[in-house]
Amino acid sequence: MVGLKGKSLLKSISAKMSGEFYTPIPKGYKVGRTKYVIVTGSVMSGLGKGTLTSSLCKLFADLGLNVEPIKLEAYLNVDAGTLNPFRHGEVFVLDDGTETDMDLGSYERFVDKNLSKENFVTSGKIYQRIIEKERKGGYLGRDVQFIPHVTGEIKKVLRDLAVKKKPDIIVIEIGGTVGDYENMFALEAIRELMFEEGPNNSCFVNVTYIIEPPSLGEFKSKAAQLGIRRLASMGIQPDIIICRSHSPIPKTVREKISINSSVPMEHVIGVEDIEKIYELPLELRKRGVDKKIIEIVELEKKAKRNGNKRLVEWTKKNRVSKNAKRIKIGLAGKYTGVHDAYISILKALEHCEGALKVNIDIEWIETTEIEKHPEKLKELKKLDGIIIPGGFGKRGSEGKISVAGYCRKNNIPYLGLCLGFEVAVISFARDVCGLKKANSTEFEANCAEPVIDLLPEQLQIETMGGNMRLGGQDVELVPGTIAWKIHGKKKIIRRRFRHRWECNPQYIKVLEKHGMVFSGKYPKKPIMQLLELPKHKFYMASQFHPEFTSRPLKPDPLFYHFIKAAKG
Repeated sequence: MVGLKGKSLLKSISAKMSGEFYTPIPKGYKVGRTKYVIVTGSVMSGLGKGTLTSSLCKLFADLGLNVEPIKLEAYLNVDAGTLNPFRHGEVFVLDDGTETDMDLGSYERFVDKNLSKENFVTSGKIYQRIIEKERKGGYLGRDVQFIPHVTGEIKKVLRDLAVKKKPDIIVIEIGGTVGDYENMFALEAIRELMFEEGPNNSCFVNVTYIIEPPSLGEFKSKAAQLGIRRLASMGIQPDIIICRSHSPIPKTVREKISINSSVPMEHVIGVEDIEKIYELPLELRKRGVDKKIIEIVELEKKAKRNGNKRLVEWTKKNRVSKNAKRIKIGLAGKYTGVHDAYISILKALEHCEGALKVNIDIEWIETTEIEKHPEKLKELKKLDGIIIPGGFGKRGSEGKISVAGYCRKNNIPYLGLCLGFEVAVISFARDVCGLKKANSTEFEANCAEPVIDLLPEQLQIETMGGNMRLGGQDVELVPGTIAWKIHGKKKIIRRRFRHRWECNPQYIKVLEKHGMVFSGKYPKKPIMQLLELPKHKFYMASQFHPEFTSRPLKPDPLFYHFIKAAKG
């Protein structure tokens, strides 16, 4: 095997599939057609691997390259759908209905394109495929092992993506931290992939953390050195090391990292904290990160230099002066201690900052506290607008219903998202329609007036994962309504859903009779998807999640006009 490179090596392995090798090669795959950039993290989690991966994708796309990001997630869940936001942040939904972690949202926002199930895979998904294949005799009687079968299936996922999307570069983010048990087989698969693809077809980027203990007043790089050595012990030699820190690191620290990792000094790059993430791509380009990667994978001839004009313009338009008007928006939920649970909403608000030249301050409202202390509702009057986000479960529900009602009665701009739509209906039914016992069957299974009830297709479902109304669906807008106007007078828009409950069709007429306008509906069934109160300063709610499709420089119309009303 020694001396074989790229195409000849892969051909040799494929020819021996009946022996100890297992590297399934998709039909039409060509070595060198697609390059691979791998991003890992060491020392600790939360370093911003997802943001770095997104920024690299933005830089490659700016160079005219076709780029596809993919997340290899370490956990054993088949997808992110059953994960608690307290533990793992937001569940992001792709247009095809795949439930992923929040990094996929970051990828989509930076590269401004929809991704699909091929861009996200978990350990659980890999194991599920292997067990299903084994039960059908797909491994021809072989004992199924981590090496070569688990690693082989991971490599197949990456090469399938290369064949299907035909990208110039696939940027692979490996979840977790180097040294975790659960991602070791993913790293082993990458080691094999780099070996099989041959020289100049892959680039390994490790994101490490440089500690700066306050008690010492200086940087310490030993933890970073040990993390990188752990990679080396797995047979992986990084090409580029990104040193994350709160403040700029001195040259001496980079020198220590370089000499201990056998990575040239010019490939050891310091990246300190920045205030706004949309500044990161330009900062990385100033430090030559994308140029170095392009050189390593030999794509200089294909990459189009454009003088940074587009990237600079994109960065500028996302900036907001600190002297711009400040408005205060309340976010009323039950995961307010974990801001990542609402990350797409926060990003959608950032998109409005750039478009409307306004600074938005978030006030976190814990709705369980509103339930315990109803007098706290009066404190909401100081806010310029309030959002009630999506969510599940009874906890905090009465607090959300109270908040939706308070906004309606006091003419405070209100934006309800998914559950925020449902509690707005319940509040209106109780206070305006006289349905005092109105509720959702999610909160009260046998309530007397179920204005919110399960979707018909959900009634017989008992399992939890991947069974909701998920992904992109058409929304038919009613001409003449506010929703129709702010969406450019379009008849149909497409948005993403993630819900089980809906406005009960039996109560639509009574709600409309008392002044609620359902301005967006599902074209084929009586499923209400948008509501508004026309006489209010701004009172709108959607059963879908507009935050999932909001992008930098392209804020979603619901968020844009909500902030516009809040700005006054």
